[in-house]
Amino acid sequence: MSRLGDLIMLERSRQKLTRKQVARKCGVSESYIKDVEEGRRIIQDDQARRILRTLGTSQRNEAEFSLDEIAATVDLGTLAPAPKPVQAKPEEPQPAVKPQTKEEQSGIWLDALSSVLRPVPVMNAGWIQVSRRMVPIQDGKIEGAKPDKVVYFLAPDDTMRAMRIEKGDLVLVVPQTLPVDGAIMLVEYGAHRCLRRVKLLGNSSILLQSGDRDLGAESVHISEIKFVGRAVRVEIAL
Repeated sequence: MSRLGDLIMLERSRQKLTRKQVARKCGVSESYIKDVEEGRRIIQDDQARRILRTLGTSQRNEAEFSLDEIAATVDLGTLAPAPKPVQAKPEEPQPAVKPQTKEEQSGIWLDALSSVLRPVPVMNAGWIQVSRRMVPIQDGKIEGAKPDKVVYFLAPDDTMRAMRIEKGDLVLVVPQTLPVDGAIMLVEYGAHRCLRRVKLLGNSSILLQSGDRDLGAESVHISEIKFVGRAVRVEIAL
């Protein structure tokens, strides 16, 4: 748009006149006014002054001024409606970061180490968890078994001292439901859990070996025993 076109359009808008109304007052066509406003028509000074005079923007001594000077005397910014101030959107308060507790920090470390270490529960003879120990895992397993199936058994007495397992020692047990000849196994019989060395006998009998100083044995039928797991490692108490 031209300076003159801006001036005519803004003054017309301020007076709430349509192009058709201005064209009728000036004795020209509506398309003529449209072309002037949009800067597509160049008109002579006297015609421009006549349009400005019709809109009431020129002074009585307008003949003494050029068209550019007439246009320059009008502040287009004052003719245009003032833009509404844009209010800045208040920033939403950020939630306070709650400091992590020791338990949460421990959980983060356990998650980070879960691919190389796994906590294994320590169970007593009453099958109550008394603690847990971190055990390395390899290929997702502990001693070839699923990590969640492995337990430590806390030796309750010295009945296996002859097999170098004393009271307070921790015996790592992997799940095993069938007897393994010659293995030290965690078994259930006589309403309690205990560690015994297993010897297979004929006629579905099992020899359970134990001993404090001297080796002793007890023969029982396989139906009387539940095999919980096989001992694979012993950690002695100092």
